Amino acid sequence: MDFLAIAHRAAGAVDAQQQHRELAFLHLAERFDHPLAGGSSDRASEADAGDAFTALAAQGPNHGAWCWSADPMQGEVPRLNADLLAPLTLRLTWLAMLLPFALWGTAMAAMKPLLQEISPLTLAWLRILPAAVVLLLAAPLLQRPWQVDRRDWLWLLLFALVDGALFHGLLAEGLERTGAGLGSVLIDSQPLLVALLARSLLGEAINPIGWFGLLLGLSGILCLGLPAGALQHWWLDGPALDGSLLPGAGELLMLAAAAAMAGGTLLSRWACRHSDPVAITGWHLLLGGVPLLLLSLQGPLAVAGQHWPHLSAAQWGWMAYASLFGTALAYGLFFWFASRGDLTGFTSLTFLTPVFALASGLVLLGEQLEPLQWLGVVLALASVILINRRAELWQA
Repeated sequence: MDFLAIAHRAAGAVDAQQQHRELAFLHLAERFDHPLAGGSSDRASEADAGDAFTALAAQGPNHGAWCWSADPMQGEVPRLNADLLAPLTLRLTWLAMLLPFALWGTAMAAMKPLLQEISPLTLAWLRILPAAVVLLLAAPLLQRPWQVDRRDWLWLLLFALVDGALFHGLLAEGLERTGAGLGSVLIDSQPLLVALLARSLLGEAINPIGWFGLLLGLSGILCLGLPAGALQHWWLDGPALDGSLLPGAGELLMLAAAAAMAGGTLLSRWACRHSDPVAITGWHLLLGGVPLLLLSLQGPLAVAGQHWPHLSAAQWGWMAYASLFGTALAYGLFFWFASRGDLTGFTSLTFLTPVFALASGLVLLGEQLEPLQWLGVVLALASVILINRRAELWQA
């Protein structure tokens, strides 16, 4: 039985008092039920899981820790009572939802020093091509189909172009010109764009509380991303963000990457209509990584004319972490959740990525942020809470 499907359905067995204590993350986890959720195999497994938990929950809270299920294929087997299992699976669900953003934040700090040895495009394909292979090999082991339905191929190709190639190329180029912490904050402005696209294309409801939360997030991004000259012009003393001759070039690249990721997040909905999200994630990284590999082999784009990077064992370790954990695992989870449920609420968790990026940048790279930039982080985090609790706050 698919764990993610169980976690998806288990929310119905938790009583109202427990749900209230879980705050914004539990409210978000409970909303992950969308008609565009994965392929037919996902729907079947989710229906089976839902029927099993409905039957168990109907026994009532006094039924006991164990009950029996009459499965015609397996006979009577003991199962945990849903009253005990549901809170655990719900907590595991939102922990799984948070994991991609923690991995992305630390991966930024892992990749930044590598740009002293290799070109941005080389870093990009070294990150996503191995991750693509791992995801495609893992799909059969997870009993998930890796084939792509012919009806999804056009959306997959667009998804690969926008998110696989364009986003990762812009991200690597921008990271070379910004700090790991600041770069992560700028790339994480994409929830604002996702919310606007989801509202216009998918009809997701965003009430005034949600819009206020988005404005808070935008204010946080402005505090973190505006060039020093603009901040000083407004009597706000900010640090120099980039030492290049074109101030703000790295920040503009990061914001362009954020727009590409926002578009890719929307495209993942359509690419996963009839195919498995894990397989779609692997294929889009593979198809998007090939153009980056070819571009990195073109004359001036190669580092000192050497196409294969010469890294130390420790540097290869950081590269492996960024690829396997910061890409394969993180993107597999992210696009699984993005293919179902409330896009605006889920992608707003991206604002938490800077917390991990800033912490890892501080510990590993010695990067520092000014007080105004810390204010930007606080505003971004506040926006996450408002966006994910917008419905109940508006009703109150």
